[in-house]
Amino acid sequence: KISFNEKIELKDVSFEYVKNKPILKDFNLTIKKGEKIFHAKKIGNCLACHDINGKNVNNPGSLGPKLTGLAYWDDKDLYSVIYDPYATRSKISAMPSFGKNGYLTDHQIKALVAYLKTVK
Repeated sequence: KISFNEKIELKDVSFEYVKNKPILKDFNLTIKKGEKIFHAKKIGNCLACHDINGKNVNNPGSLGPKLTGLAYWDDKDLYSVIYDPYATRSKISAMPSFGKNGYLTDHQIKALVAYLKTVK
């Protein structure tokens, strides 16, 4: 189990089994907390309805609004909208109550909030 606050970042990673025959060369990877929840179809599946500003998302849905400016939201407000959008927003919404209905745990919602807070 890996625990982290915001992200795991690998920079310029190189690896070889045989000398001078690299398998990886100058590999870079950033995994932001909550990013998997946003993209994974079996967990949050946010991308089924939302595109997200400034992120590379394959085949985003268009049922929900494009997510922009979330970096400027208060953490508690963003958490509340994910937990139960009907308690905080319009009563007319196709977005499920991810927390209230038990689709996501408290920990998962907090991780998703951390990821969404990177959206400008």
